[in-house]
Amino acid sequence: MSSDSLHAVLGDDDFIVRQRAQEIFDELAESFPDDLSREIIDGRADRVEDVERILREAKSACQTLSLFGGGKLVWINEANFLNQSKTGAAQGSKEALESCKPFLENLGEAKLIISASPVHRSHQFIKWLQKSSAYEDVAKQEKEDVSFRRIVEETAQECGITFENGAIEFLAGKIGGHSRLGAEETRKLASYVGKDTTPVTETLINEIVPDFGEGDFFEASEAFFSNDLQWALDAIERHFFHAKDARPLLSTLQNRNRLLIQLRVLADGGEIDPNQRLSKEKLEQLGRKHAHHFSDSGEKSTLNLFSQNPWFLGRLLPIVKKFNTRKLIDLQSALLEAFEQLLVQPRELQVNIFKDLAIRTLSGK
Repeated sequence: MSSDSLHAVLGDDDFIVRQRAQEIFDELAESFPDDLSREIIDGRADRVEDVERILREAKSACQTLSLFGGGKLVWINEANFLNQSKTGAAQGSKEALESCKPFLENLGEAKLIISASPVHRSHQFIKWLQKSSAYEDVAKQEKEDVSFRRIVEETAQECGITFENGAIEFLAGKIGGHSRLGAEETRKLASYVGKDTTPVTETLINEIVPDFGEGDFFEASEAFFSNDLQWALDAIERHFFHAKDARPLLSTLQNRNRLLIQLRVLADGGEIDPNQRLSKEKLEQLGRKHAHHFSDSGEKSTLNLFSQNPWFLGRLLPIVKKFNTRKLIDLQSALLEAFEQLLVQPRELQVNIFKDLAIRTLSGK
């Protein structure tokens, strides 16, 4: 089989996977100018029967000559059965993929693209694709924060807007780093600012962009650690007005406070300067020095400062200057007390627990 006959694009972010597969499809389409020589097949399957049907359609499309002669360009888009889901792990799906290999190894004049997300990289068919296709794993080519920034910057350039320094990372935090939403919210921001050449600011993002996913409690935690009592009280009110749960907010506050304690200790020890940017190199250097205090699991955790993104920690450094070590430790104790109150108090009193927490810790009373 020609190395460029079968293309496989896989990854964990469906938006990024689709974007890269679309680029390949557009490039190859130049050799297939006739609309009837190009075909896109929906690869989403809910049952083994769907997997079998999708593969049959792909085989039939590749083997059917174009109306004007020559081969076909076929794209199985958004395949969701190369993982450990009920459908992907089913024996029938595995057998259908196995029986399809001889056809894929002899595509003739046809070219086939398979884009899949989410995937399980130990799946036998994926291992076969790695050896038998022009294979791309977009998740391994770019780290999540890098790909988010690239997509937002490209969308912003298309729309003719720019972001102030740090605003793209602020947007990522607000919407949980969701790539597809990043592109859509950037277009929405562009529509709002119009022809104004002023860069998009964090303030504008906070006003225009709604919280999403892990960012559902973003404003409340930002407000709390700004040491601005009135903003914190208003943000807490808004959080509970939308009937959001108390425990994710409490978890966010605890996680951030853990990181602030570790940063404060490093600052008190003269190992970092809160007034200077924290570089990746500096973080790695300190991580090696203090590695014996942490587990070597490699997992990202707020219990380990050195597993965090340097940019995110850089955003926390100005906060370090507002809280001394004693106040941060007292805050951690107050957060524990708030958790104990949440266990016994009715849901309608949760907002008062957090407001009381803010008043006690931010007013100095």
